Amino acid sequence: MEINHSHTDSEHESHLPVSNNPLEFKTSQIEDLLNEKLEQAFHKQTFLVALHDIAKIASEHDPIDLAHAVTRLPPSSRVIVYDNLPDLEAKIIFMINTTNNTRSAIFKQIDDQEIKRLIEEMPADEAVWVLDDLSDRRLKRILDMLSPKKASRIRELQKHDRHSAGRLMSNEFFAFPMNTTIGEVASQVRDNPGIDLTGRIFVLNDDLELVGFVPERNLLVNPHYLPIKQVMRPILHTVTANTSRDEVVDLIERYNIPALPVTDEHKHLEGVISYEDAVDAMKDIADETIANIAGTAESYSEHEQLFKRFIWRAPWLLVTLCAGLFTASAMAHFSGRIWFAIVPFFVPLIAGMSGNVGIQCSTILVRGMSSGNLSPGTIKEAISKEMLIGLLIGTVFGVTCGVVVSLLNFFGIHHLDADPIALGATVTFGVLGACLVATMLGTFSPFFFARFRIDPAVASGPIVTAFNDVLSTLMFFLVARAVYLFFS
Repeated sequence: MEINHSHTDSEHESHLPVSNNPLEFKTSQIEDLLNEKLEQAFHKQTFLVALHDIAKIASEHDPIDLAHAVTRLPPSSRVIVYDNLPDLEAKIIFMINTTNNTRSAIFKQIDDQEIKRLIEEMPADEAVWVLDDLSDRRLKRILDMLSPKKASRIRELQKHDRHSAGRLMSNEFFAFPMNTTIGEVASQVRDNPGIDLTGRIFVLNDDLELVGFVPERNLLVNPHYLPIKQVMRPILHTVTANTSRDEVVDLIERYNIPALPVTDEHKHLEGVISYEDAVDAMKDIADETIANIAGTAESYSEHEQLFKRFIWRAPWLLVTLCAGLFTASAMAHFSGRIWFAIVPFFVPLIAGMSGNVGIQCSTILVRGMSSGNLSPGTIKEAISKEMLIGLLIGTVFGVTCGVVVSLLNFFGIHHLDADPIALGATVTFGVLGACLVATMLGTFSPFFFARFRIDPAVASGPIVTAFNDVLSTLMFFLVARAVYLFFS
């Protein structure tokens, strides 16, 4: 019998308060509580006492909570927690729900027979993700040890790209010819408890083509002698194994599909993507998007060395460093010019304004792309709206800044040796030009990245921010030079 990763909350945790603050969510408090207990157990004076306490913790708490809590422990300690889980079912749930790093650490310490036991009892679609953390040589050994049926299902799923429907789907599902009776379907379901119902029974014609589905409820409320073709509903949405993960998530989320069928070019059913699998994919997409925007591939929850976390951040920050050096070189080049005398005082203002404007534009568009609210037919409208907003922001804030700076200089609060009107005009048109440049960069860069199949979230990260700082600063130099020539 295959084990699914459903679970129930422990009774002794039900007293934890609920809050709208993410730091005070019940799950966060459970992780903190478990982490504190585990750390105290590992710091016991004798090894036997520590093992006794860890075994007690592992038996009292949900393996899903433990799977998240151990990510804060050193890798060697995670293996001990795994070894002290009460039974095989708990170990399987733990391995399915923990992180890649934890699985890798555990795989290094357990033998092939133990891994085989875990994989044999897992659904094939879950086993594929777990086995991704094994080396190719060891993966081949494990697959050779599995039953031919299980190994065949896993190999079939492994052929597909990690971010495709083929990798998300399960190739274990219920599908019957259309003349099958409800009673016969019920008998098959009872005889195969390891296969999830996923909310739907699929119906095939004589050519084994997918023609419809039967909701679970229809199996309960109709007589057992009725053929399923009389209670089936049409299939409105299908995907192929090569369909992207993002498109799958968009379909399931928009139409609230409990089980999305995956078919080949002949409409033969290859697999089913459950709503739970789509939710897991949503979490992965969100994590990757946030990481790209932030400019780092690290996971905060993982117990990693400082140098390794530095390496994850450094490549992205190198772009920012180069952009800053370029800007500094440009400022040094123009430093001797008369018109440049007031420029350094306002570069932070220009860079800050343009940076925020650009990030706002790109983030809004990236969010629209990821949520499916932006379609090819609405791209032109979205671009024109963002450009108009950028123009409005640049005009309002440019004029405001120009007037304030001009007045401060006129009343002697700013001790700048410059004509107040010329100074105000420089700041006004500088802010306006920088905002327009930032708007263009923030608006067009997501579509540029998407065109070349690069995650558009990169457009909101350090790369575009660095380019924005350079271009907006150079635009301010150009404006300052033009205003100087006009008033001289």
